[in-house]
Amino acid sequence: MSKLTRKPSQIQRPDALARFQKFYLTDNPFPAEPYVNQDSVDKRVNGGIYETEIHKAEFQQITNNFLKKSQSDPNHLRLGYIIDESYIGRGNGKSAFLVNLKQIIDQEYCLDFSEGKNKCFAVYVSPEAGGRTKTFPAFVDILFNSIVKSDIIKNCLAMLRLDAMKRIYENFDEVIKSMDDEDLVNNLNTEEWFVKNHFDIATIAEEIYGNSFLQQLPSEFPLFQGRSSFMSRFVSTTHFIDYYRNTLKKSADRINFVFSNLVDFYLSAGFNGAYILVDDFERIPDFQSERQKRDFALQLRSCLFDGSYSSARTGFYDFMLVLHAGVPRLVADAWSLSGMEHRVPMLPKISSNHIIRFEKLSKKHAILLLRKYLSEYRIEGSKPDYPLFPFTEDAVQRIGELSEYNAARILKMANELLEKAAESEDVKSINPSFINKSLDMLEEDSSARVPIIKKGEALDLQKKAKAKRAKK
Repeated sequence: MSKLTRKPSQIQRPDALARFQKFYLTDNPFPAEPYVNQDSVDKRVNGGIYETEIHKAEFQQITNNFLKKSQSDPNHLRLGYIIDESYIGRGNGKSAFLVNLKQIIDQEYCLDFSEGKNKCFAVYVSPEAGGRTKTFPAFVDILFNSIVKSDIIKNCLAMLRLDAMKRIYENFDEVIKSMDDEDLVNNLNTEEWFVKNHFDIATIAEEIYGNSFLQQLPSEFPLFQGRSSFMSRFVSTTHFIDYYRNTLKKSADRINFVFSNLVDFYLSAGFNGAYILVDDFERIPDFQSERQKRDFALQLRSCLFDGSYSSARTGFYDFMLVLHAGVPRLVADAWSLSGMEHRVPMLPKISSNHIIRFEKLSKKHAILLLRKYLSEYRIEGSKPDYPLFPFTEDAVQRIGELSEYNAARILKMANELLEKAAESEDVKSINPSFINKSLDMLEEDSSARVPIIKKGEALDLQKKAKAKRAKK
């Protein structure tokens, strides 16, 4: 018989439902591997799904003590610590919190929170794992890469050109009135657009050079590219990258560039501050010797408080370090010897505005978390019996208890349970009974596909910190 006329023994049903359709979902809302990667296009892992109510108190504290305070006040807080209250290790939602904090700040450049007093941007920084960011110069390299990634250099160039062109060309507002901010920034960073519209790049550059904040910058600063030659004066972010990586060879020069030269550049564009959000700070001291910890603390103090850098003189950078529970004890001696513990103590004896306690999740938070993820993948127009469907409220409590109310573990477990429930037509909801059966199956078959349900050993960071100190 011809292969053209033969039929398979298994026929697809024309009315078959999509995998998660019986639960009124377009897909599994929960990440299979719950980690934050802000470069991903998947909103399940890039921070695009975030329930603001869960850490509302922490956000309000940051707003009141940092975002609303005038950057021109010499006594404004320049360093804060977001300290995890849980000792069970990573995955409590701090990275997602930081990514969303950055997005909220950048939305209106903090002008909304400060009632116009501040114009600030935010930079999210994540030190490399494995000890590759254990020195301050290595950290500055990571910081610069994060600055480039944030597009703030591109935006500053656009702002400088925009102000200059408004002064030079009387009808310039008519040219740009139909552009939104994104189109405007892109056009103001495209040389072809200037040529096409007959705007003279050299004239605009000379107008920019008159900015008072640029007068102390060295002549080789990237913004002045082509000023003393016949090269094009059109500068892009690429020129800044090339200058940092290929011209600045010494660590001291790179530190000065980030904490002085770039600060003057930001000021020239109209900013008066920036929030540097450092995630996973423990990746730095975890691999440092005691001397490296002290040197790092001393250099950070110099750059933020009492050095000759522009950032120290103006208080431009406000750093926020995310610390897992136990980390303050790892750096306590270095912070004390460098004087940082006196200025901004990690272990204050009384409540302090620069300390933000990141609280452990509760049953209420777990319900809010799952409901948020489920709502993002609901089939449009569908009407499930209750917002948590197919999870019952008792099931969420059981998931929370098994996960020790760790956000990453909760999401991972929800993903695995939903996958398992979708495999069977008989499963109509996910309740404690279904979870217990899944646990029983796991014990019978060590190769089961829901390993996250199995309760693992918690990482006691407090014990780890004490052990490291005992070795000294």
